[in-house]
Amino acid sequence: MKQLPEGALTEIAAYFQVLAEPTRLQILNILRTGERNVGELAQMCGFTAANVSRHLALMTQQGLVERESRGTSAYYKIADPAVFALCDLVCGNITRQLDRAAERRAAFTPPV
Repeated sequence: MKQLPEGALTEIAAYFQVLAEPTRLQILNILRTGERNVGELAQMCGFTAANVSRHLALMTQQGLVERESRGTSAYYKIADPAVFALCDLVCGNITRQLDRAAERRAAFTPPV
């Protein structure tokens, strides 16, 4: 990261904070396949509609998802698909860390 003012760092931290919640990651993963309404997301996640709505409000505020009203339902979709590139980058990093840890543990396993 280049030198950024404190306000920018605060915004970046807020964005990452939204991604630091497993339920929100689950919602993002579902929305990866297409838009859904709150009821569909709640059913697919196994949470209440109120809980999912609260998470979606934060995600909308940070610009991760967009909301569109249709009749009595609100539909949500990914606002910026670049969030998946970020998530894929992090997943790759975690996979590499786990692989290295497994290799270190294997050094202590006697050959069969």
